Amino acid sequence: MSFKIGSVELTAPVMLAPMAGVTDLPFRVLCREKGCGMTCTEMVSAKAIFYKNKNTDSLMAIDEREHPTAVQLFGSEPALMGLMTEKVCEGDADIIDFNMGCPVPKVVNNHEGSALMRDPKLAQEILTEMVKHSTKPVTVKIRKGFNEQEVNAVEIAKRAEQAGVAAIAVHGRTREQFYSGKADWDIIRQVKEAVSIPVIGNGDIFHGEDALRMMRETGCDAVMAARGAQGNPWLFAEIRAALKGEPIPPRPSRKEILEMILRHMAWQIELKGEYVGLREMRKHIAWYTAGLPHSSALRGQINLAENPEEMKKLLKEALDKE
Repeated sequence: MSFKIGSVELTAPVMLAPMAGVTDLPFRVLCREKGCGMTCTEMVSAKAIFYKNKNTDSLMAIDEREHPTAVQLFGSEPALMGLMTEKVCEGDADIIDFNMGCPVPKVVNNHEGSALMRDPKLAQEILTEMVKHSTKPVTVKIRKGFNEQEVNAVEIAKRAEQAGVAAIAVHGRTREQFYSGKADWDIIRQVKEAVSIPVIGNGDIFHGEDALRMMRETGCDAVMAARGAQGNPWLFAEIRAALKGEPIPPRPSRKEILEMILRHMAWQIELKGEYVGLREMRKHIAWYTAGLPHSSALRGQINLAENPEEMKKLLKEALDKE
């Protein structure tokens, strides 16, 4: 079940995808506890590191319990990306990842994230500089292409391999799709057949069986869960069981969900303060409780709660029962 990216060994070929506003430190550690083989920070701007933006330190903070962990960088200037990779290597990250998948307009309009799918030559130059300046394995996360008329994941993957990248994660959607529609797993298969470095499949993994099916259909070396893990750290235990051919663990009880939310919330408040921590927990609680009876009403009440005690009371009333 183990899996290697360069010199870094993972206990399982199962990863948590970087997601802005989601994969902060508390959530990553909770996912590791449930069987995630590797975590990745939210994406961090190379320019922000260069200009010493105060938010970058918290974004790149890593807990000793979550190793191995990647720090994901984004940017579009080869020289700067190389220098900031060198700087990040001085920290606790085990792997440096490069973002070529973010679809949001403010990133794309700055010629960063998935916009680089349209500029394979520049993408290769960036990755070459990152590898040259890195003492740790460099990976990259890409999409199928910018749109259906520009599907070039295979070309990008080949260029990434030439640049010396240790592994490549492929999201089977175009930038134009954002997160809608169905992920095209066949493009993951095509990339796997085109390169010799490890390929990580990403897109539409919501259950353990999805991960197993993706690996069988594409031949990918590992899987990366994103939205399927939101409010669902237990997904990683399901995936590990499916890949081992073991029975899938039962879904968590409401008491287990409550316990997870309270741990997550306490940690969030400890790290970010009560005001920010509580407000960030609202979306997590919506994900944790999705599909439960009366979850819509609970979410409405949670969004109005002004302090931790009020939020805990609402959660216990709704979930502290079998």
